[in-house]
Amino acid sequence: MDLKLVPLYFFVGGTIVTLVTYVGSQANKGPLAAFIAFFPALTVVTLCTVYWSGGSESAMSYAKSMVYLLPAWMLYIGAVIYLMPRLGLWPPLVIGIVLYTVASYLTVRIMHLK
Repeated sequence: MDLKLVPLYFFVGGTIVTLVTYVGSQANKGPLAAFIAFFPALTVVTLCTVYWSGGSESAMSYAKSMVYLLPAWMLYIGAVIYLMPRLGLWPPLVIGIVLYTVASYLTVRIMHLK
């Protein structure tokens, strides 16, 4: 990893978190906050740095893996959406992260069996 790029990662990540927190904390701004959170700025930066460090094959592997792990992320966010009104904030986050981790592990294992 090129350490000269760490400030860029910090800036992009911090900017996204700050914007999402600011916009998301305002009533009826959830869709805009979600748009900002999903805006592919971080993906663009990471794809570029993976490409520059490892070439096209590494960048394609990274991009494909993001698609393969999308169902695990959907399981995570589904659990959070379903459980948050019933259990508050922390239990759904923990349960969702556990579900994401298990589903991601199983997905990666299945991908390597092929």
